[in-house]
Amino acid sequence: MKSADPQAETEDVQDDFKALSAEEAVRWRQRHRMLSPWRIVALQAAATVLVALAGWAWSGNAATAWSAGYGGLAVALPTALLARGVQRRRESAGAAMVALMGWELVKIVLTVAMLAAAPRLVPGLSWLALLVGMVVVMKTYWIALLARPGVRKTV
Repeated sequence: MKSADPQAETEDVQDDFKALSAEEAVRWRQRHRMLSPWRIVALQAAATVLVALAGWAWSGNAATAWSAGYGGLAVALPTALLARGVQRRRESAGAAMVALMGWELVKIVLTVAMLAAAPRLVPGLSWLALLVGMVVVMKTYWIALLARPGVRKTV
């Protein structure tokens, strides 16, 4: 069994660290722009409308369209609430992490509550259309992630 010196390990890690200069930090921020959570919320709202219209066009039934739209809304509305909740400035990184986890819990609870209320709120509810609406709107996270600036590498 080999015994490693923890202090030597820490020194090796510190040697690999290189602080950025102010100019390098500015260039890094320009290449890696932050994605606004409101762009994701807007994309989810647009996807909700599109999935409801697609449900109506595919089935010709308004109940299917309402079901798909409500499924999308069960994802988009809690996401908007989460985005609003985490935008407040926090005192420390720990407080920001606690706020993020708290708002994520609120998001999950609201989604479950909306799904539980669906049979009473959507007449002629189609669970399949609701599920399709939810999945399509949830997948917009991937679109937003891939479409953000700086993702595509130029060769």
